[in-house]
Amino acid sequence: MSATTTSAELADLLSTLATHRGFLRFTVRGLSDEQARQTPTASALSLGGLIKHVRTVEEAWMRFAVGGAELMESVEADWVNGFRVLEHETLEGLLADYEETAAKTERLLADLDLDTTHPLPVAPWFEPGGTRSVRRVVLHLIAETAQHAGHADILRETIDGQKTMG
Repeated sequence: MSATTTSAELADLLSTLATHRGFLRFTVRGLSDEQARQTPTASALSLGGLIKHVRTVEEAWMRFAVGGAELMESVEADWVNGFRVLEHETLEGLLADYEETAAKTERLLADLDLDTTHPLPVAPWFEPGGTRSVRRVVLHLIAETAQHAGHADILRETIDGQKTMG
């Protein structure tokens, strides 16, 4: 693949990711920290927790894109608090951290080859011996962000009737 094709593809992927990040951020506009902590449905999901989770997942997958499973696993995930907004955390702070992660992702991807492939970590949800390319990492980030933007829309509508789209 030529550098021009790769750069056009990366621009399209990043544009799509930015669109879904925008939906997620738009969903939490105007909320208080308390509203961002609410878990108004049968699940334990909160709007602030979704922002926090999507950021954490993006950081982990970008470590994978740069250095494979070993780098991905070099930071231990906080599964207990990964979806919770802790008392000292604010929605504004979570959004700023998410923006920082997004900017870092874009800088890293500018220097990576989308065709670079790494073996996946050993985990029950990955096929044994499986690999992922940087391209598939970006596609996963798009899917993850879009899925959680949809969750966020349901949560927001439950909290105050506000809809992201419509």
